[in-house]
Amino acid sequence: MLLSGFPPVARRDARVLILGSMPSETSLAQDFYYAHPANAFWWLLAGVLDCAVPIDVAAKRRLLTGHRIALWDVVHRCRRRGSLDAAIERESVEANDVGGFLRGHPGITHVFFNGGAAQQLFRRHLRGAVERDHPRLCFVRLPSSSPANASWSRERKLAAWRAVSAALRT
Repeated sequence: MLLSGFPPVARRDARVLILGSMPSETSLAQDFYYAHPANAFWWLLAGVLDCAVPIDVAAKRRLLTGHRIALWDVVHRCRRRGSLDAAIERESVEANDVGGFLRGHPGITHVFFNGGAAQQLFRRHLRGAVERDHPRLCFVRLPSSSPANASWSRERKLAAWRAVSAALRT
């Protein structure tokens, strides 16, 4: 089955962009990013921003936009069985227009990848054009917030994710 992701969540004055790979089955069913309760994304973001973990979609949107954080995925459309990034069929990937998004959000200084799969997909499908058109951007790989990334404790992930709050202060 061909799966399609979500549009970006962002204000025009966003300062950082967090890129995931492709929404999980749970997220697609609930129609918003990082909906699986075992995914630490919202916990991590609340931790680095020193605020309460948002409960509903409206609160999640407010958390992102209120802190000038944009959220999107590298993959616009693909075929995948299940939710694991490893199950994405490489030849089916259609990437989002991250370069166009960045042109429309010129205040973004940092792009954070939520895990290795997001970074690898970006490198495979978008890197050349984006880096050529936006040479001053800082690209940072963060440990995945996914429960599949069990080798990292939440506390260790949180320490690495503090780079997001540091980027917002620059």
